[in-house]
Amino acid sequence: MTSLDRTDPPAINTLGQLRASGHEHRSVRQELRANLLAALASGEDPWPGIQGFDDTVLPQLERALLAGHDVVLLGERGQGKTRLLRTLPLLLDEWTPVIEGAELGEHPYDPITTESIRRATELGDDLPVAWRHRSERYAEKLATPDTSVADLVGDVDPMKVAQGRSLGDPETIHFGLIPRAHRGIVAINELPDLAERIQVAMLNVMEEKDIQIRGYLLRLPLDVLVVASANPEDYTNRGRIITPLKDRFGAQVRTHYPLDLAGEVAVIEQESNFVAEVSASVLEVIARFTRALRESSAVDQRSGVSARFAIAAAETVAAGALHRATVTGEGTAVARVVDLPDVLDVLTGKVEFESGHEGRERPVLEHLLRTSIADTVRGTLAGVDLGLLVAAIQDGAQIETGPRTPADEVLAQLPAIGESDLYDQIDGRLEATSPGERANAIEFALEGLYLARRIGKDADETGHTTYG
Repeated sequence: MTSLDRTDPPAINTLGQLRASGHEHRSVRQELRANLLAALASGEDPWPGIQGFDDTVLPQLERALLAGHDVVLLGERGQGKTRLLRTLPLLLDEWTPVIEGAELGEHPYDPITTESIRRATELGDDLPVAWRHRSERYAEKLATPDTSVADLVGDVDPMKVAQGRSLGDPETIHFGLIPRAHRGIVAINELPDLAERIQVAMLNVMEEKDIQIRGYLLRLPLDVLVVASANPEDYTNRGRIITPLKDRFGAQVRTHYPLDLAGEVAVIEQESNFVAEVSASVLEVIARFTRALRESSAVDQRSGVSARFAIAAAETVAAGALHRATVTGEGTAVARVVDLPDVLDVLTGKVEFESGHEGRERPVLEHLLRTSIADTVRGTLAGVDLGLLVAAIQDGAQIETGPRTPADEVLAQLPAIGESDLYDQIDGRLEATSPGERANAIEFALEGLYLARRIGKDADETGHTTYG
């Protein structure tokens, strides 16, 4: 039940065979309720890949589905609303029977269009049956201002009229997205972006199950679960959800960004596509940096700082490591502290700043990144006495590094500290074993000492850095 991987459909091809098999017809809401209850009772995770919502969003959504409610998810950008909506089909039956060739995919027991009713009457138990996979029962539409009533509900099809049908014939209608999602789930992303007159067209579809198109009034008992996503700020900015439509949704569930650092890191690890090794310490810095941006008074929190920012930051750092390994011939590409400033160069545009901080974006980002590195160093190297390394640097030792400095060159510059196992302690705290990981661990220690004002640092515009 928790996979969209297909097994073979049942070998049933006619209505008579379907009745003989004992198959029972269930509505979409009944399917979702039964399968959700079965997953919860068995301890199976109904929401694979969803991070950080276990005790907040998911219980609310589960209660809404058990109640059979249409749902709108409210939350800032990058909170996983669309990802959550796309897991809903996992709660449907893997295969469901439909009338073969039916325009709306009706259940063989319950035809609703004129054509399907006529075929069912004429063919009886010989009515052909096809099987639809649950992945085909989910339709998604990104709401845009140019979306029309025809897109969502339907319109008169001039080709059908040209074929000889009269304008009064219901069979001249071309159905839109919502009717075609009959016996499935339809998701509308960024619902407030729909023009208000288009939202009005959804009212009867959701509640009274009418479809009214250019004077036609069709009583179609549509079996559709309507779900939507919206940014709360959209209620007053680009558009709003009209009050009657909000009233049609039985549940409004508020989403959020990860509540703790571990949840932030888990999202980055799950969603990122790394082209190089990225250590836990570097991911922690990125997670702390993202959370610091969400708490900063300089950042427009109404816009939010998307989880996509953290994902893109981690992928950018990994790309920097791959670039270095390619240019220098380094054996294994490993992201290091020197790669973190790349994030500021390429991702500044993904953060919206308050008007009073225009022109100061770069200093704000640099300060928050330094703070994130310092907090990570304190948490990672707490209890490790770095005094010997500080003393060696005060005696004149220098360590040079940069985006194009191979790990072996960094390690070769480490000053001698006698019989001390300090370097081993640093490597152990950061779980560093390879040269690239050890160079990253040393850079963390050096950057932490610099931020604590115990050693000096000189860096140029290319990122070439000298600690001394």
